[in-house]
Amino acid sequence: MILRDMTWTDVRDLSRSLVVLIPTGSLEQHGPHLPLFTDSILVTAVAEGVERRLPEKVLLTPTLWLGASGHHLAFPGSLSASFEGYVAAVSAVVESLIPHGFHRFYVLNGHGGNTSPNDIAMRALKARHLEATFGHSGYFAFIPEDASARILEGPAKKMRHACEAETSMIQHLRPDLVRLDRRVDDGLTSEPAVQGVVHHFDECTENGVLGYATGSSPEKGKALLDLAFDGVTREIETIHDGYVLR
Repeated sequence: MILRDMTWTDVRDLSRSLVVLIPTGSLEQHGPHLPLFTDSILVTAVAEGVERRLPEKVLLTPTLWLGASGHHLAFPGSLSASFEGYVAAVSAVVESLIPHGFHRFYVLNGHGGNTSPNDIAMRALKARHLEATFGHSGYFAFIPEDASARILEGPAKKMRHACEAETSMIQHLRPDLVRLDRRVDDGLTSEPAVQGVVHHFDECTENGVLGYATGSSPEKGKALLDLAFDGVTREIETIHDGYVLR
């Protein structure tokens, strides 16, 4: 079920066992070769694919596209919500639906900067609504590491930013938006390695790319997205159909 296409009476008559699927993305720089809307395009595609597979189990909201992207603001065109504003927007979607009986919510994320505020929002909502179910994850978490390692040919075997993986997926979905001649490999790493230090993108990359975009292909993109579709579908179906804690 797609919320934006329904009337209020349609929503009134829905089963309350549906899982409300809330995609979250961004509008931020993705190097010189990918569109600013990359994260939102990708997460929307995955969420819509899951809804097509589970139309009687999912209520899909529109994508929340204004993400927590302050670490990209040094690059022109990037837009960002404040952390407080972002958490408030995600929470408002849920709080608007809970009074009407919906009680299962899953935030499907497409932008790494949203991960921590999504977690904060879901934990705060759970504290206020103990009987409801809340979950969140990035769609990219459902791509098994061994599979991505086989698909990606560059040195980086996980999704990073405007990298081989993201570029490949946009090539598959929207090849008209990829500036193939502008692809670059970029991004610095620390020597010696450090864990947990926060950097903005202009500190660690010249072009806004973190990874090896030049190795991208639409075939790799399709393979990665198919894995994401499968993994997210299993997750949402399990939440709908039920599971036990042992």
